[in-house]
Amino acid sequence: MELNRWRQDFPQLKDNDLIYLDSAASALKPQTVIDTTMNYYRDLSVNIHRGIYDEAYEATRLFEATREAVASFIHAEVDEIIFTRGATAAMNLVALSFGMTNIQKDDEIIVSELEHHSSVLPWQKVATLKQAKLVYIPLDENGRITVENFKKVLTNRTKIVALTYISNVMGYVTPIEAIIQLAHEKKACVIVDAAQAAPHLKIDVKRLDVDFLAIAGHKMLGPTGVGVLYGKKALLDAMEPLELGGEMNEEVNLYHAIWKDAPYKFESGTMPIASVIGLKAAIEYLEKADLVSVENHVKKLRNYAFQQMKKIEGIKIYNPDADSSIIAFNITGVHPHDAASFFAEHRVALRAGHHCAQLIIKWLGIEACLRASFYLYNTYADCDQLVQTTKAAVKFFRSVGFEG
Repeated sequence: MELNRWRQDFPQLKDNDLIYLDSAASALKPQTVIDTTMNYYRDLSVNIHRGIYDEAYEATRLFEATREAVASFIHAEVDEIIFTRGATAAMNLVALSFGMTNIQKDDEIIVSELEHHSSVLPWQKVATLKQAKLVYIPLDENGRITVENFKKVLTNRTKIVALTYISNVMGYVTPIEAIIQLAHEKKACVIVDAAQAAPHLKIDVKRLDVDFLAIAGHKMLGPTGVGVLYGKKALLDAMEPLELGGEMNEEVNLYHAIWKDAPYKFESGTMPIASVIGLKAAIEYLEKADLVSVENHVKKLRNYAFQQMKKIEGIKIYNPDADSSIIAFNITGVHPHDAASFFAEHRVALRAGHHCAQLIIKWLGIEACLRASFYLYNTYADCDQLVQTTKAAVKFFRSVGFEG
């Protein structure tokens, strides 16, 4: 009998035949996160930073307690934590505020073909508007970012380096610490997309010395609608807010206004209060579970599944040496959307498509792929079902005339 001490905490998996292998898109929620989020709506359901009655005070206390929890989770200072609607919003904030202010004509912005669209499209826009140059790190033969290839594109004109910490398609971990050190030697700022990394790796922003880092709450067991932007305090203080409105200002006059200090000047209007409060419960769950234990479990599952899948004739695996939870693959001659429908009929939930990362999909020379991604609540039985369904899919599509 296989035991998984975490699985029982996820109500969606109780008495359910679902094999959920799409955690890289969004993680399932433990009962504590669901309860914490619902408790806000049931017991409080009021705004923050405004009222002086008991419910308003408690909602504000819980909201700010999450800021403290996030800061502790990534080893930041409390006033370096900004809440956003997601990692996408966080990275757009950096690009359109810091980037538009600090990038000049002919400056260089380094990105990679491994990026999620939210880590590259904002910098495409900045480069176009500011007449700067977007520079891509050459990937090695396996599609990895290497320090050696980063050195090839780093110049005295480099002002921004915007990179993923873990690829959402290939599952590769970027050697980000060495890259940050090299970038800082050229006085360039580094923005890290940690949406895939935060659920798997212990992140210490001070040790990394990263300038900005973005996190997606829903990928690390938290609610949807909340993300985090970490930024060094001096950089945040110098940035202008993008959204102007309630609660982000200190004083408003007829023709000018004075903003609050960071992080509050970036949090205008009514924030996603319930989601922020729920994020604290997610962090507490991950800290109790221990990210090292979680990642060891995930890697064992991924390797167990991979060792069986690589023996299946008629499939192509694109990331055999992935560092984390992802197996990216296709059934030969079968469009991944067709294949995903077969998996869905057998209650195996995979992602099919370009995964909001078309550049690496094009680098691989394909239109799209299937992606299986594992997390702490998955089991070896889930892996077995993935393998069995893959074999059945190959057999089925061959039987109906697809060239597998």
